[in-house]
Amino acid sequence: MNKAFVKESDATDDEDDVGAPALPAGSKNYMTPAGYAQLDAEFNQLWKVERPRLVETIHWAASNGDRSENGDYIYGKKRLREVDRRLRFLSKRLEHAEVVDPATREATDRVFFGATVTVADTDGTESTYAIVGIDEADAARGRIAWISPMARALLKAREGDTVSVQTPEGRREVEIVEVRYVALD
Repeated sequence: MNKAFVKESDATDDEDDVGAPALPAGSKNYMTPAGYAQLDAEFNQLWKVERPRLVETIHWAASNGDRSENGDYIYGKKRLREVDRRLRFLSKRLEHAEVVDPATREATDRVFFGATVTVADTDGTESTYAIVGIDEADAARGRIAWISPMARALLKAREGDTVSVQTPEGRREVEIVEVRYVALD
């Protein structure tokens, strides 16, 4: 049948998660050990627990007869596609992961991946950021992705340096007060 007569798109279910940020082309997927463990745990939960349960439910629902009005079957198939899409995404992210443990990094006053950096605004307000992997970023906990504008401005700078970063509010100058490398939970 011609594609003009069916509701299909050229996009496949292999597309990355819509809400997840993409890795810059040609770059590695840097992660802390805690971030890797978190993604690995999610992958194992989906693969070993949730997916088998869904397959069992779909099999049971299919054996009940008419599938066109069978809510368990229809919802189960939809959820299985979502789980499989997430599993493909996690598999790609874990496969390309480059685990960097900040706790094992030699002491330096320079900012690299995994650093916990304290900065001061021009008005003296201090903020602390940990530079982590894309999948670990959590602004509420002070964890910023290494590809974020703030992290890019801080990378390779030293304690005492003043860096300029473009924010939605405009250009912002911050001074690097302290650089530490500690294990993140």
